[in-house]
Amino acid sequence: MNRHEDSRSKPRVSFGRRLRRALWLLVMYALLVLGGLVFALPFLWMLRTSLMDYAQVLRIPIEWIPNPVRWENFREALGFMDFPVLLRNTLVITVLVIIGQVLSCSLVAFGFARLEFPGREFLFLVLLSTMMLPAMVTEIPRFILFRHFGWIDSILPLVVPAFFGAPFFIFLLRQFFKTVPKDLDDAARIDGCSAWRIWWQIMLPLSKPVLAVVVIFGFIWTWNDFWGPLIYLRTADKKTLSLGLQVFQGIYQTYYHYLMAASLVVLSPVLALYIFCQRYFTQGIVMTGMKG
Repeated sequence: MNRHEDSRSKPRVSFGRRLRRALWLLVMYALLVLGGLVFALPFLWMLRTSLMDYAQVLRIPIEWIPNPVRWENFREALGFMDFPVLLRNTLVITVLVIIGQVLSCSLVAFGFARLEFPGREFLFLVLLSTMMLPAMVTEIPRFILFRHFGWIDSILPLVVPAFFGAPFFIFLLRQFFKTVPKDLDDAARIDGCSAWRIWWQIMLPLSKPVLAVVVIFGFIWTWNDFWGPLIYLRTADKKTLSLGLQVFQGIYQTYYHYLMAASLVVLSPVLALYIFCQRYFTQGIVMTGMKG
């Protein structure tokens, strides 16, 4: 009798445990969906505003669904801001900055991670300490220096510093390089490879995940940069997309529907890059923390 009761009680305990687990998962996913909607709300607001006319944007009470839908807002907004010229300038600056950051940061990180020289750890600490210095502190000396070089109203102040490295990217790449076994370096040196060939032919091909992180961060920061182009670019045919969005900000009113439409177009390459490179981005972040 006791055995029969025990055999009947076990499925009940198992069913109750599964029920509690199912309820816990349901609550967890509901909270995640709610949090996702909260974070997506600004993007939904941007999309909603970009499809309305100006009167409907300012209407009280707020309307979430555009009626009618104005797809021509995108065409008119891009026409106002001379989109092809601004896109060309932004792409040129972004591509050059990414190339400079990948080459310079990977080379410096290779030196800190794989080469032995006096004062290596001290110099690396000095490099990391520069990350604590706000960029605005050095902005005036940099402007004076670039004006002395005659680089004002050109892309040189925005591109050339990228070829001298960025502390954050150097740190990421160094952490990744330290996870690669040094036996590869020894085998390459036995075959006659120099440090330059080891960096170019061995370390860089193995560093695709962390290089993807550098490319994604560099693309986002350069594509959305507003402060640098605002200071150094003067003529209209050299300005970038971030400066082009100022067209819709007037003295007496701001054309919110055009501003949101143009902002959505400017934002779309960043979203596409992150979506397609998300796997490499996550893998690179994880692998940089495997070894200190």
